[in-house]
Amino acid sequence: MGKIAFIAPYDSSLTTGRQVIEKLGLSEKIDSHLGLLNQGVEVARKVEASGADVIISRGGTAELIAKAGIQVPIIEIPITIQDLSEALLNAKKVTGSNNPRIAILAFKNMIHSIEVFAKVVDIDLTIYQIAAEEEIAPTVERVLQDNMDVLIAGISTTALAASKGMKTVLLVSGEDSYRSAILQAEKVMYARTLEKERMEKFRVLVDYSIQGIISIGNDRRISVFNSAAERLLGLKADQALGKNIDAILPSLHLSDCLHDGKETLGELITTSNRRLMANIIPIDVGESVKGAMITIEDVGQIVEMEAAIRSESYRKGLSAQYRFEDILGNSSGISEVKRVAREYAQIDATVLISGASGTGKELYAQSIHNAGRRRQRPFVAVNCGAIPSSLLESELFGYVEGAFTGAQKKGKPGLFELAHGGTIFLDEIGEMDKLGQTSLLRVIQERRVMRLGGDKYLPVDVRIIAATNRDLRQLVSEGTLREDLFYRINVLPLELPPLKECPGDALFIAEHFLSVYNNMFGRHLALNEQAKAFIGCYEWPGNVRELRNYIERLVVTAKGNLLTAEDAARILGPSQSKAVYEQPLNDKKGERARIINILAETKYNQKEAAKRLGINRSTLYRKLKAMNIEINKLCG
Repeated sequence: MGKIAFIAPYDSSLTTGRQVIEKLGLSEKIDSHLGLLNQGVEVARKVEASGADVIISRGGTAELIAKAGIQVPIIEIPITIQDLSEALLNAKKVTGSNNPRIAILAFKNMIHSIEVFAKVVDIDLTIYQIAAEEEIAPTVERVLQDNMDVLIAGISTTALAASKGMKTVLLVSGEDSYRSAILQAEKVMYARTLEKERMEKFRVLVDYSIQGIISIGNDRRISVFNSAAERLLGLKADQALGKNIDAILPSLHLSDCLHDGKETLGELITTSNRRLMANIIPIDVGESVKGAMITIEDVGQIVEMEAAIRSESYRKGLSAQYRFEDILGNSSGISEVKRVAREYAQIDATVLISGASGTGKELYAQSIHNAGRRRQRPFVAVNCGAIPSSLLESELFGYVEGAFTGAQKKGKPGLFELAHGGTIFLDEIGEMDKLGQTSLLRVIQERRVMRLGGDKYLPVDVRIIAATNRDLRQLVSEGTLREDLFYRINVLPLELPPLKECPGDALFIAEHFLSVYNNMFGRHLALNEQAKAFIGCYEWPGNVRELRNYIERLVVTAKGNLLTAEDAARILGPSQSKAVYEQPLNDKKGERARIINILAETKYNQKEAAKRLGINRSTLYRKLKAMNIEINKLCG
């Protein structure tokens, strides 16, 4: 369907129109249709639905289309003076009289041109005006009763009058009239295309704006209500459009804008479910106010954006790298801790991670953050034991310009501000002094901070994960840790087991790091069975951290490619390895550790484990029972 639709009332009009369209080279832009009077109206409705920008028609058909409420502009093919002159000459020829009594039956849109012409020339001319197709037949009867000599009219009227024996002349438009209408329609189409582009840009701007946009007229009725306004006000557009704005936002002050043309910026309003900030801008047309454009934003979102802008330059690197998949270990102890931690990640509450040094407390903190709803927001780690007590408060809560000697000129946001929307990890929380504990307790309770030297509070939305390797209950009983702070942070406790309580994990982790450091240093080291038993038997007081450093040192210093128990013991040093190494590897403790390690290596395939141990499966079963080794517990 073209953007211009030509609706001709009869065949000869259609032919003339198509000829002119072809001469003008506009065939690709204009679709031609046949439709007389009410039939033409139905065709007009169809082309309107198909997206036509302009409709061209003539005579009564054009008049009826214009009256039918069609929203597409109608360009009428005019009746020119030349067209009327030719019709009158034909009327004289038809009657054979120089001054016949002439009747013209026409719709209102054709009357003006005829009346002007009738005043200029001295002819006996009577005009019969009609407004609808149904009026044609009775009006023709009137013409017959008035004994007119000839009737000038359109195609359907002349056909009816001729059938009753009356002389008729068809009133037609010449090619110039068609050309004029078609060129005018092309200009209208171009203007409409530009307007559509502007409206589409406006629609996209309004629909995809993160601000709620509402437009009203002087009568305060809503004409624009975008999707963001729907979300912010909890109201569908079809429920708001046409309604008085006072019914939607009764607390909005609009009088200054609508009466005096004054804009209002930053007006705070409260709805049933949130606080909003509104800007009210008058719509001026000429020197009068025709309405207002209102934008609304959620105050909470504004605070979040402000915090994001404020801390953008500080956020580089403030992210969590590790996930639960990075935590090594297959023992039942580690599997259970990871299961609980995954559940904690889905609950936005404070977590307290306790465990010996080297058990991976920050690894778990980062994994909890990355598995929760704040994963896309900052993760800020703070070592409470490494910051001097005199600086702890300014580091945690920030400071304003001039707060103290040496302060940065523009002030500095605190770590809580940088963590806004995300997670703050307070490591070694048991090392915090009483002053820091008091300040931290206030932040946890009120969820807002005041910068050092400042005079206003800034709301902060953070999840707190704390960690310690000390017994906090003992610190509370000793008076070095506030009891109320302990209960505030001990909402979701997570205790990490030491490596010695995770059978099979030491060897599993050792072999993982052996592969890592082999690749890093270009080595091809492997552990023999005695070395594996040695590593599995050692208790690793420094846990995973000690084991990782140990394997790195082993790879760097090893002389050959197959590491023995002697190599493994030598790296620990005589004082630490003597008790382990001097104990025969075939005694009960060494044998138990070796069996557990080989079971872990074979993924608890007892047939394969027995083969590796050089015994049959029945012997392995007896040893498992005698040494109280439960396969189900080992597998977790």
